[in-house]
Amino acid sequence: MSLPPLASGPDGPTALRPLIDTVLDALRDGSRSRGGPLPEGGPQTVTARITDAVGDILPHDGDPDALRTLVHALAANSADPADPLCTAHLHGPPLATATAADLAASTLNPSLDSWDQAPAASALEALVTRALAHEIGLADALVTTGGTEANQLALLLAREAHGGSVRLVCGANAHHSLPRAAWLLGLPDPVVVPAPAGTLDPAALDEALTHLPRPLLVAATAGTTDAGLIDPLPEIAGLCAAHGARLHIDAAYGGSLVFSERHREKLAGLEAAHTVALDLHKLGWQPIAAGLLAVARPRDLAVLHHHADYLNADDDTEAGHPDLLGRSLRTTRRPDVLKIAVTLKTLGRTGLGALVDQVCARARHLAALVHDHPGFDLYDRPVISTVLFRPTHATDATVADVRRTLLHEGRAVLGRARMDGRLWLKATLLNPHTGPDDLAHLLKLVEGTTPR
Repeated sequence: MSLPPLASGPDGPTALRPLIDTVLDALRDGSRSRGGPLPEGGPQTVTARITDAVGDILPHDGDPDALRTLVHALAANSADPADPLCTAHLHGPPLATATAADLAASTLNPSLDSWDQAPAASALEALVTRALAHEIGLADALVTTGGTEANQLALLLAREAHGGSVRLVCGANAHHSLPRAAWLLGLPDPVVVPAPAGTLDPAALDEALTHLPRPLLVAATAGTTDAGLIDPLPEIAGLCAAHGARLHIDAAYGGSLVFSERHREKLAGLEAAHTVALDLHKLGWQPIAAGLLAVARPRDLAVLHHHADYLNADDDTEAGHPDLLGRSLRTTRRPDVLKIAVTLKTLGRTGLGALVDQVCARARHLAALVHDHPGFDLYDRPVISTVLFRPTHATDATVADVRRTLLHEGRAVLGRARMDGRLWLKATLLNPHTGPDDLAHLLKLVEGTTPR
């Protein structure tokens, strides 16, 4: 029996080339057979298709056509974030250049837990994290798997900076990962401040900070998952400074506005935070995962230091080998920084800013279509690229049914959000290739599924 080829090494590219062709063909054919943004039929139907395609997942003898079969099945039965009618979540279509870079990362397979496993990747990560941190006015950053890990790290750093205990204060609009992180870290239940218009109320925050015992960590949001709203960051930063509270800003969605000359002013106050969560697999067009936690004071990261002699022996560190264990709570880490670096270098600030401007403009266009349509209600003008709308006079049950009908038929992928006590359809526009005709078609699909 001959041994299967490896992806790296001198013969790796030769072995990969025909396999990549197989993958690309299967992706193309699978996407064509799907024919829309989502496979039709719902969860049970998709499960049955995958089960049939896979058959025996661990056969006695291997199947040489398994790569083609499984990639085709996955493509044919996946939600495609690049389809203009796939707008439900903060799940963006990745750039081709970033995806190609991700292939290189998987092929070389460096592990960022010690320098001798990732000499180039560790140097590249240091360059990229500092550059992105400086872009938002902070000093350094860690690579994370996304906003959830970044928020958890922010609470951990705050807890350790205050001697092992801190109380989280966040808005009712905060991401669910923040109270969950408080629970995971053994912190007291968060104090939840009202967000009556979808953003944290500064007056209510001031009242809370006046009466709560210290130490406190305030978490603000720059880009809520429900409506893409941004808390009044300058006011919140001022209140934190006045009351001696630490400030974390969850900018997992909205952080990429910094690349846009037109929209970066919406993030005024970001530079006043102690920590900021960023997520470039949202409004950054990266393959998952591509998150960061930026920090204002690099010395706060010292609490993450961990010693394992086989990875960061003292004499190796003294000899100049970088100590990578303090750059994450994870040990084995893939070089997610490569795709980010390639994107930054390929597009530059101008190119990334143009993508941000494009999706924000498309959101405004969709909002205008909804506003002018007698059969729909618009929640509000979009702040970033999220539009909430609903059929006029519809009940919440009807709104939910409309969404599920479109999902079941595989015709459109819309999200849902509850604001002002009502259920809304949510379109999050992250595809810069989406055109005005696509948006008009989306509304026609919704209109056609609404009972008259």
